[in-house]
Amino acid sequence: MDRDRDRDESGRPRNARARDALGRPLPPGAAGVPRIPDDLRLPPAETLAYAQDLLNQGRAFHAHEVFEAAWKNGPDEECTLWQALAQFAVGITHVQRGNHAGGVALLRRASAALAETTAAPYDIDVAGLVTAGAALADDVSAGEEIEPRRLRPRLTQTGTEIGPSPSKPV
Repeated sequence: MDRDRDRDESGRPRNARARDALGRPLPPGAAGVPRIPDDLRLPPAETLAYAQDLLNQGRAFHAHEVFEAAWKNGPDEECTLWQALAQFAVGITHVQRGNHAGGVALLRRASAALAETTAAPYDIDVAGLVTAGAALADDVSAGEEIEPRRLRPRLTQTGTEIGPSPSKPV
């Protein structure tokens, strides 16, 4: 079946539908939360700060999109790191949406990939993320009630994990 799809200028398919705070597509014409630009290019420190702010707002899907942009646009030697961070954020997204099996699988995959990181660039708290991701996956798998703060992991060793930025709406 050939369906008309929204495509970018290079012909790649894209989904222009608005999304809710958890990244779920909304009906055509509905208003959603601001989208992450498809052509986002930020330096690593800004990528981490932006993703942290989104996580703090409970918008893990959108943090995943920020990490995905870094993964696609960054140097080859950092692809695995940014991909693991994107998977971590998608794992949180699945937990937020109630897809616990998907969340557990992605959190475990992300934690394993992060554990393989030999050097933690950009002050990324790799050890903390590995520990938090594994513990979150175990608790979700066991059916534990998950406190919202656990879905807002601290990305950097000097970053903050709880509460939205005062300049950004919740």
